[in-house]
Amino acid sequence: MKRAIFPGTFDPFTIGHYSIVNRGLELFDEIVIGIGSNQSKKTLFSVEKRMEMIRQAFENEPRVKIESYNSLTVDFAEKVNARFILRGLRSVGDFEYERTIGDTNHILTGIETVILCTYSTYAHISSTVARDLISYGKDITGFLPPNVKL
Repeated sequence: MKRAIFPGTFDPFTIGHYSIVNRGLELFDEIVIGIGSNQSKKTLFSVEKRMEMIRQAFENEPRVKIESYNSLTVDFAEKVNARFILRGLRSVGDFEYERTIGDTNHILTGIETVILCTYSTYAHISSTVARDLISYGKDITGFLPPNVKL
């Protein structure tokens, strides 16, 4: 079985994330969405709320699992027996970062990073922008996957 993890903070999980996971399901038998703890990020939603939002998005997709973790991403991948890390890119800046992390992860564990470029219709969407809009009372329904309620 080809299992990948899709790690991130997902605060909130956007339609761009949703698109990457759905496209990843064409490559992998199972994807474990890992909600990581990142001390450098101030989150808006609790881990439980983020997990609930992702469950709503994939309620009819048994090949998607959701877990939280508080470790290195490669350690989480090994814990869930994933040989791949799925990542999405919005920009050239994302590429530089992901390339460095992917190379390091491969050297440490042999885990492969698979990168999918975000469709241009979602390239402007980020969790940071979504949080900013929420803080000003704006409706971000168009930034969220179908069935997801805040």
